[in-house]
Amino acid sequence: MSLVGARVVRKEDPNLISGKGQFVEDVRLSETVCMAFVATNDAHGRILSIDAREALTIPGVLGVWTAHDFTDHPDLPQGMEGFERPVLARDKVMWAGEPVAVVVAEDQYAAADGAAAVALDIEPLPAVTDVEAATSPDAPRLFEHHGSNIITAVPTNDDLERELQRSSGRATLELRNQRCVAAPIETMSVLADWKPGGLTLWASVQAPHHLRNQLAAWLDLPQTSCRVIAPDVGGGFGSKIVWYPELFIAPLLSKWLGRPVKFTQTRSEAMLQMAHGRDQSHRIDVGFRDDGTINALRLVVSQNLGAYPDPTGLGLPVLTTWMAAGCYRIPHVSVSHRTVVTNTTPVAAYRGAGRPEAAYAVERVVDLVAKRTGLDPTEVRRRNFIPPERFPYEVPHQPAVVYDSGDFAGALDECLRLFDYEGLKAERQLRRDRGSGKLLGIGFSSWLEIGGFGPNGSLEGFGHLGSWESAQVRVQPDGTAVVFTGASAHGQGHETTYAQIAADALGIAFEDVKVVHGDTDTVLQGVGTMGSRGVTTAGVGVHNAALLVLERAKKIAAHLLEANPADIEVNNSAFNVRGTPGRTVAWSDVAWASYQPLSLPEELTAGALEERLYQETPNFTYPSGCYACVVEVDPDTGAVDILRYVVVDDCGTVINPLLAEGQVHGGVAQGIAQALTEVVAYDEFGSNVTATFMDYGILTAADLPDYTAGRISTTCPNNPLGAKGIGESGAVGAPPAVVNAVVDALDPFGVDHLDMPLTPQRIWRAMHAPARPPEGTAP
Repeated sequence: MSLVGARVVRKEDPNLISGKGQFVEDVRLSETVCMAFVATNDAHGRILSIDAREALTIPGVLGVWTAHDFTDHPDLPQGMEGFERPVLARDKVMWAGEPVAVVVAEDQYAAADGAAAVALDIEPLPAVTDVEAATSPDAPRLFEHHGSNIITAVPTNDDLERELQRSSGRATLELRNQRCVAAPIETMSVLADWKPGGLTLWASVQAPHHLRNQLAAWLDLPQTSCRVIAPDVGGGFGSKIVWYPELFIAPLLSKWLGRPVKFTQTRSEAMLQMAHGRDQSHRIDVGFRDDGTINALRLVVSQNLGAYPDPTGLGLPVLTTWMAAGCYRIPHVSVSHRTVVTNTTPVAAYRGAGRPEAAYAVERVVDLVAKRTGLDPTEVRRRNFIPPERFPYEVPHQPAVVYDSGDFAGALDECLRLFDYEGLKAERQLRRDRGSGKLLGIGFSSWLEIGGFGPNGSLEGFGHLGSWESAQVRVQPDGTAVVFTGASAHGQGHETTYAQIAADALGIAFEDVKVVHGDTDTVLQGVGTMGSRGVTTAGVGVHNAALLVLERAKKIAAHLLEANPADIEVNNSAFNVRGTPGRTVAWSDVAWASYQPLSLPEELTAGALEERLYQETPNFTYPSGCYACVVEVDPDTGAVDILRYVVVDDCGTVINPLLAEGQVHGGVAQGIAQALTEVVAYDEFGSNVTATFMDYGILTAADLPDYTAGRISTTCPNNPLGAKGIGESGAVGAPPAVVNAVVDALDPFGVDHLDMPLTPQRIWRAMHAPARPPEGTAP
């Protein structure tokens, strides 16, 4: 039985659920000292002085350092030229929470006391926290040498006004995809140990090799003297592929002090200093016909970058505009975007990274077209879907984007099969006719996203990460196997998935395959884990390497069995001659022979059962699906209760359904939370007023509905596994389904659109707002 597609329990779980996992904070080295940052409370201001005298009198404090102590080293890597971020604030502070100085002490308590004792004298400057304020004529400039706070601007690639005017119907929608925090269960944590032989850095990151390469260059060290270890990592969601000061400062302080240096963020520090996500504003114009077909779409995106342009932050609106048309065949699409700096935490990749924003925009538009035409939202979707026979489908407004495969109508059909849509519509109408009681709403989301990052390094902001992944498969003398991968897990279950792939290809028992990752001295090269590339790149590499090993193993088995290699089969950890199952040789015997030169065929040498390769990806993959949400809205309070939630995913070949379902459940939880409760908010002074879990609306398991799950499969033609990826899908499809359901419930009140999060207060105000006549522009 094939292991690909089997519901295998995760290899990682016994350690993690028994408390035996090893995270950075669990690593203990003798004479370790602790580091703490001094952060500003001002969102924008000039640094007049930093007084560390009192801090240096606190018992246990070993020193205080500022930006001027790091002048021999460059700013943080891969910043946009002219807008680089310093390792510590230099001359100016740019957002509330930005590190200004660093304190090292004998323990974390003394370090925290020392940081609190450092006195900052900062001359306040006007602050801007949103795109509208930052682009106003009198806005303060974050970078004085630059003409404005607009960092990049890509104008529209076409003028759709003619096509829009030709449409029988036209509507405009302005919406905001609000700022969120990633909030991984483990905050940023590092431990640096600089010894005469070189540096070892334990770090909670998603891409240890990428960090090793940048860190070695920054420190002017040979890569052979710079080791990065990512042990167990408690989540990342994109926020741990960002260059943070602690990753570079801790190694230097360890060198200067001659002792290991550890730093772990508090949760409040993480809310202020770890990269935020989303924060896009959209203006959308849509032209449509009376039959619901969409013939023109214009999307204008404004991206809030925060205080510094992160490379992945710059790539977010690129992805959003690439996917502007979603899974629909829209003949005329025009896109443009701009990126803007503000006095807020920098914005970078967050689960989905630009694709949830695109799906949200186009799915809200489809529901708006349904409302304007009086058609059922499912029917509008059907009339605009790209049909299966059109794949591979080249996106008209972005020829670099070629959808690999899909069956969007099939996903919608499967979704409708899993719940009583017609019965719920009848119940909705009954409640509306009754005019009392809770309101019922039904929402859909037919979504499409990009996975398998990133071919040819072609995507601005993400191409620097690499379009390949390393894979190495070695069969040990006893017939067990070791897989080495440059991908680095932070919750995905790579040790299980890659073991399944290798065991399936080699014919070795799943229990006999070990997966090694996350250590740059053990896995010599790698890129990392992000952008739903774990299976489509690294997994494919494991598969291909294992097949090469298997072919050599068959030659050894044929030599031992005195048969033709073409006649050799492998079953149940043994090789046999096809048609004669009684003539067998165990994998362990073949493996042992591979290390005995006299037992090998002439063309093979000792150690032949090992292969290393760098797997490249020819194209992105395009996971898709259809989600449905049924909600009740309390008209007295505005509270939302999710009654049903149906998820149908198409991720191509599923390696492990158990893990795939877990990925979807986690992504949907984050998507529902964004739709209903999560938002980063700033006051008029630029202070983050949602910097704790008391104020930021994280949902718990008790707040979430049960899911009804289905699946269809259109395999990816661009890799031998046929896989597309699923790590971000739930976060892409969930928000529009929830919002469409709530807006549907509010239809009797004339509500066309509400921005996320749909808090009870926002919903209640919409229901009690003065009635407005229908018009072409949604409020």
